Amino acid sequence: MKERLHKVIARAGITSRRKAEDLIREGRVKVDGKVVKELGFKVDPEKQKIEVDGREISFPSPVYMAFYKPRWCLSTLYDPRGRRTVKDFLKDLPERVYPVGRLDWDAEGLLLLTNDGELTNFLTHPRYGVKKVYEVLVEGVLSEEEMAKLREGVVLDGRKVIPVSLRIIRRNQSNSLFEVVLREGRYREIKRMFKAVGHKVLRIKRVKMGPISLGGLKPGEYRFLNESEKRELLLLKERLKKIKGNTSSYPSL
Repeated sequence: MKERLHKVIARAGITSRRKAEDLIREGRVKVDGKVVKELGFKVDPEKQKIEVDGREISFPSPVYMAFYKPRWCLSTLYDPRGRRTVKDFLKDLPERVYPVGRLDWDAEGLLLLTNDGELTNFLTHPRYGVKKVYEVLVEGVLSEEEMAKLREGVVLDGRKVIPVSLRIIRRNQSNSLFEVVLREGRYREIKRMFKAVGHKVLRIKRVKMGPISLGGLKPGEYRFLNESEKRELLLLKERLKKIKGNTSSYPSL
């Protein structure tokens, strides 16, 4: 059965769908020995030879992992400036895996790793609205007025950002710890939200993404997802396939 080329590349675990489109545009993909730059091009992966950067793609066994990204670590596998990356913590893995989305350099917490490019697309693309839960330490104590403003939404880059939920975990005279639930992961979104009401974010820790929680991992540690967690992820993927931009159908996770 034929399917779009960028979807096949993502399914092979090479990269996400969006980045697969970039590979096609850049002329780095061949089908049966010929460069293909057409984004809508369809192929039959069982009958046709598909190459990315001169290497024929294959379909490895899917791998799903949870990693506790420490602070001062990039959510990438390589950095030309030699800074610490996720790859520095991954040793002797059976398959190559890729980070699902990103966390800021100074943020910490749950980062999913997988070679399932299709799942990566569903979990990270804004149209699918997968929930991400953060613990956020903020300088000072927010007033009721400031809390209300955050809950009503603040405007960032011309768009209103409204958290799914915002609750106080604990607070004292000098700072406050919040649980913040978002459906998007825009650039420094949480820091800018609190800055808009006059408060500095001191620390950000992601504790959950979709159905997967950080659990008992410590900074720099990783674990393979158990069968129950993998089943939850794959069920979520099937549900997200039906959304196709219909935000009224956002998943509850």
